[in-house]
Amino acid sequence: QVQLVESGGGLVQPGASLRLSCAASGSIFSINAMGWYRQAPGKERELVAHITSVGTTNYADSVQGRFTISRENAKNTVYLLMNSLKPEDTAVYYCNLETPWEDYYWGQGTQVTVSS
Repeated sequence: QVQLVESGGGLVQPGASLRLSCAASGSIFSINAMGWYRQAPGKERELVAHITSVGTTNYADSVQGRFTISRENAKNTVYLLMNSLKPEDTAVYYCNLETPWEDYYWGQGTQVTVSS
């Protein structure tokens, strides 16, 4: 079993930055990819950023150029640096882990609120 714990969310003003962290623990044998998703009230959960074991990344169009996903493999940790935050970025952000044999794990989520 694998557990994911997110941290770094909070309340910030428009234009501010936040860095989210997701630490994986448990029976981790191999990681194919990790990513960040978000869900705003009344909306479906959507992909924000994704990074493979090779290091290939992709981003939602709405965050391209503002957000950066990165990994620290020795700590089984993935980060999401969010710059130039906008009110529309307000959501619960969830960490996701995918194994090579297509097992998926999710964190509890961390709240990001962007408001003046």
